Amino acid sequence: MKTIRYATLLLFIPLFYACSHSAPAAHHAAGNDTIPVKIMKLNQESNNAAIAVSGQFTTDDEVMLSFKTGGIINSLLVKEGDAVKKGQLLATLNLTEINAQVQQAQLAYEKSKRDYQRTKNLYSDSVATLEQLQNSKTSLQVAQQQLNLVAFNRKYSEIHAPVNGFVLKKLADAGQQISSGTAVLQVNGAESGKWQLKVGISDREWAVMKLNDPAQIETTAMPGQMLNGVVTRKSEGVDAATGTFSAYISLRGEKPKTIAAGMFGRATINPSRHSEHKGTWQIPYEALLDGDGANGFVFVTNDNKTAHKVKVTVAGIEKHTVIISDGLQDAAALIISGSAYLTDNSAIRIDSSLKTAK
Repeated sequence: MKTIRYATLLLFIPLFYACSHSAPAAHHAAGNDTIPVKIMKLNQESNNAAIAVSGQFTTDDEVMLSFKTGGIINSLLVKEGDAVKKGQLLATLNLTEINAQVQQAQLAYEKSKRDYQRTKNLYSDSVATLEQLQNSKTSLQVAQQQLNLVAFNRKYSEIHAPVNGFVLKKLADAGQQISSGTAVLQVNGAESGKWQLKVGISDREWAVMKLNDPAQIETTAMPGQMLNGVVTRKSEGVDAATGTFSAYISLRGEKPKTIAAGMFGRATINPSRHSEHKGTWQIPYEALLDGDGANGFVFVTNDNKTAHKVKVTVAGIEKHTVIISDGLQDAAALIISGSAYLTDNSAIRIDSSLKTAK
């Protein structure tokens, strides 16, 4: 009997031993409520840093010219590269068909005019009714508008130069049949010297760049010579073909004569020193939480012990980073890993197994 009791006691000894050691461990786990995180030191990028861009020269009045009506091209009076003057005749359609339409409308108008006069005389003699007179007048007005319509089409069966400039492209040839609105010539107003450098810019550069920011431009066509320019326009949407925003730098001062449309150029833009914000921050995309349009939230820490949730303003998004323009002025470091487990004022510790990003 004693043997059975001792055997039972020996079986419970390992259980008691395990319980005595697991209790402190459980207590330690319960008290360890800090969350391991990875942080990144925040470095504000100055908005005043020069921006290097490149693009092609163009003018703000490039235009594709076409005929108002369709038909067969009778003549093209210019070639690519030709200088043109405002109002100069550039191309014509074969006018046989449109002239016939004008003549028909003219004859219909003259007939309606005679009918109206005859009805008016009959109405004066009390032979025609007021309704007949009114109907005759309406027919005359309809005929007049039809004549105006075909006369307008006749006028725009010729192409005239809208400005002084150059022919950039010839897109059709004499004898070719084209439909209404089909581009025939591309011209610009380069002769007036309104040159611009169209450049592609990133989200961050778009946010930093302001209108009237000065720029210096250079091109291989004028080696060693710098041209002065100023940012006069920037797009409000992304170009679907390039995936970037566009900005236009207009030349200032004497206009060079050695620039042609499509020529490559480089520019250095000096952002204004009176920007709305003193700088921006580039942060990893995964650090941004609850993004909604131009706003979002991130977790930051100033003492490496406590996390704080702050609201930030998003200025742009690049391939792997987000451009922040406001909200991080008072933060020392950004939490970039472990944010999913945090709330405002959560206790944190920098996990030594996670390398801190610089």
